Amino acid sequence: MRCLVCHESFDPPFTFRLLLTLDEVDPVCPRCRGRFSLIEEPICERCGRPHSTSLCDDCQRWQETGGVLEKNRSVYQYNEWMQELFSRFKFRGDYAMVEAFRSVFPAAFFRHFSRDVLIVPIPLSEARLRDRGFNQAEALASLLPLPMQNVLERLDHHQQSKKQKKERMSAPQFRVKDASAIQGKDIVLIDDIYTTGSTVYHAAAQLRQYGASSVSSFTLIRA
Repeated sequence: MRCLVCHESFDPPFTFRLLLTLDEVDPVCPRCRGRFSLIEEPICERCGRPHSTSLCDDCQRWQETGGVLEKNRSVYQYNEWMQELFSRFKFRGDYAMVEAFRSVFPAAFFRHFSRDVLIVPIPLSEARLRDRGFNQAEALASLLPLPMQNVLERLDHHQQSKKQKKERMSAPQFRVKDASAIQGKDIVLIDDIYTTGSTVYHAAAQLRQYGASSVSSFTLIRA
């Protein structure tokens, strides 16, 4: 088969779990898979930043929000390899790239969260959705065998990656479209990347204001 990432031919490693159809065939070759950098302990107890202890600097700033976000956890570190794949997935519209995370994304999710949660993908603005053709956060959320609700609407139409850090941490961005869908729910926000935490904290604040019992977040990448 051909690797989803490098497009080179490879033979998937044989395992008895694969033979018994307990595992799916990994569409990424072992060489490419080995270049991903999984997040391991120690991590910041709040945001999951690797190589931190207790609370990192960003989380100490976010303490002023009153704890609207319970915690964030992520799968991969943002190295040069992930930067290239992330660009293909998010900015070049390579939707098929989500298949590279079909097994690892749910496996990491259930190490940190229970099945008794509602998942809410971070939305794109309508203009951004037209440009890309899909919402990468919703694509990732679709990998999880859990109920999903698109209850948030994006109000901030400016691309986060083009803002200064201070702007990203202060600008409100969302509104809740259907408060009845989140009343009393434990919610996990799904997004592609956690950088300063601005996106998930502002989304969490809105969800808590309209009745969510608790809000955490889970992202593919922790920058």
